[in-house]
Amino acid sequence: MYRFIQIIFFLIFLFNSFCLKSQDKQLRKVKNNAFKRGEKLTYRAYYHSAITGNIQAGKAILEIKNDNQLMSGRSTMHIVGTGNSVGTFNWFFKVNDQYDSWIDEQTIAPLLFFRRVNEGGFIINQDVFFDQRRNIALLKNKGTQTAKKVADYTQDIISFFYYSRLFDVSTLKLHDSISCSFFLDDSVYKIKIVYEGKENIKTKAGEFRCLRLKPMVLKGNVFKEPYPMTLWISDDKNHIPVLASSGLVVGSVRLELIKFENLLNYPSALIR
Repeated sequence: MYRFIQIIFFLIFLFNSFCLKSQDKQLRKVKNNAFKRGEKLTYRAYYHSAITGNIQAGKAILEIKNDNQLMSGRSTMHIVGTGNSVGTFNWFFKVNDQYDSWIDEQTIAPLLFFRRVNEGGFIINQDVFFDQRRNIALLKNKGTQTAKKVADYTQDIISFFYYSRLFDVSTLKLHDSISCSFFLDDSVYKIKIVYEGKENIKTKAGEFRCLRLKPMVLKGNVFKEPYPMTLWISDDKNHIPVLASSGLVVGSVRLELIKFENLLNYPSALIR
């Protein structure tokens, strides 16, 4: 019921926006040849530190639901990302996170974003409504509403992941980079992804030919360096994340693909 009410609120917000002159703005059309409804990616997370050693920390799932919810006449893809701590790691830091993003199927830009985070008792409940015609993000948090001006087709943290899978990496040379912006909390951040070449990676899901990338992330309480993370994505049309490794302020974390389902394209990067 909560989500139904939120979606109704969002539709009213869009209706009011589209009644303005800005409705004449032509929205882009992005060709999507990397993912489809029904795709599901399952990951296992590991944490390592000098105190704990290497322990399985949790499980994460990225799934595109099969339903098509129309928002102001626009077809959407509903993407759900969940992350949960497991086993021994619950003694140190219990995690129960869910992110929902409804992206416009033609623009591959978000219309609605829900963030439900519970990490060691630290709780975040946020809703963001995107008016892509007027370049406005309306943030609802703890009963308050804040409207922010954003750049064209600014992503949320989940839709950014899927939009980046559409980047043309075929012309990239070593150390070339691609930039994009995303909205998180109440601010817009720019992220730069540096290409570091090709590498074969073995996981529980198989061995893949991969592209090695270095995303630039924000310094702060979690990451101590601007480029602490290395990401390997499949070197085929799907561009699925196969492995991610990141240093933290204390220890490091590794996210490994263990299962993939309903890919849009044949996984030609899979060696065995």
